[in-house]
Amino acid sequence: MAAATAPARAGGAGSGGGPKGSPRRRNYAEMRRSFTVTFILVVVLAAFLSPLLRSALVSLKTSDQIAQTDAPFLPSVPQTFSYEGKDRDVYLVPLPDGEKALALVKPGRQQSDFVDPANPGAGTITWQGSWRTLSRAWVLAPAVQNYADVWNLIDFPRLLFNTIAISVIGMIGVVTSCTLVAYGFARFRFPGRGLLFTVLIATIFLPAAVTVIPTYTMFAKIGWVGTWLPLLVPTFFANAYDVFLIRQYMLTIPRDMDEAASIDGAGPFRTLVSVILPQAWPVIVAVAIFHLVYSWNDFFSPLIYLSTKPELQPLAVGLQRFNGIHYRDPSLIQAGTLLTLIIPVVAFLMFQRFFTRGIVVTGIDK
Repeated sequence: MAAATAPARAGGAGSGGGPKGSPRRRNYAEMRRSFTVTFILVVVLAAFLSPLLRSALVSLKTSDQIAQTDAPFLPSVPQTFSYEGKDRDVYLVPLPDGEKALALVKPGRQQSDFVDPANPGAGTITWQGSWRTLSRAWVLAPAVQNYADVWNLIDFPRLLFNTIAISVIGMIGVVTSCTLVAYGFARFRFPGRGLLFTVLIATIFLPAAVTVIPTYTMFAKIGWVGTWLPLLVPTFFANAYDVFLIRQYMLTIPRDMDEAASIDGAGPFRTLVSVILPQAWPVIVAVAIFHLVYSWNDFFSPLIYLSTKPELQPLAVGLQRFNGIHYRDPSLIQAGTLLTLIIPVVAFLMFQRFFTRGIVVTGIDK
């Protein structure tokens, strides 16, 4: 009898949800941690993207809505109702049976006449009080026309072409020059290689403000000011940061592949094109996106070299000039700002996988 009750007690203890550390309890703890982490990340992401959301909403509002203190948060326009051949403003009128949206027909200081837009045939409704104390009724209506106005006022197609041309040509120069320099540091052994690489990396710590006046003076003397040349030519002479990125990635590619290509008769350039570059696409895409975003957002360099040539200026400078003219209309300013974000964001989303892989493998994330 005692032997029969012992297993029953053991089974009863196990059927009550399992002892501490059972798989069910561990799964529950993991789900709770996962939910907590996800919730925190969503809150942080929402806080990070809230300024962008606000800019998008402001860009779809009219100037009248922005000027109204009691205007709703979403893009809207004041509601109106056509009565007896005239457009009547609609107000939120407090009535005994609750607040209702009514069209103002006859305003008055002590009392006003309203009509119900849902049932205009019922006649007017007299409300005791000053109609100026009432709040307007609004209807959702995004002002998409703001983007069309910016497109025409700012001469957006011309500025967009200038920006794309400067960014793409500069990106080609950066990728080409930095790849060749990084290949030399990663694969060739020559006297002073370590010292030269150290000097190259040391240029990262040189403040850009120190070189502004000498470089501008040099470009002015050779007649390049007022052209795209000061913005494009330096990109074909490499830069330390991108060279470091590409070199670090190339060091992860086994040298056995270079030796195998050499046995097959491939020279250094052929090895670079056929062996190294096909495996280095992630870092190449990362460097290309880095320069594309930098050039797209660059304001200072085009400002000092193209200040006298509005027809050659990129979006960053043209948008600043546009903001100075239309500073009284925030909706147009925000619409122009969002238009400049579209292409960089789309490029990043398209090449996000290559971009992330190139950054992680080079070790910059550590």
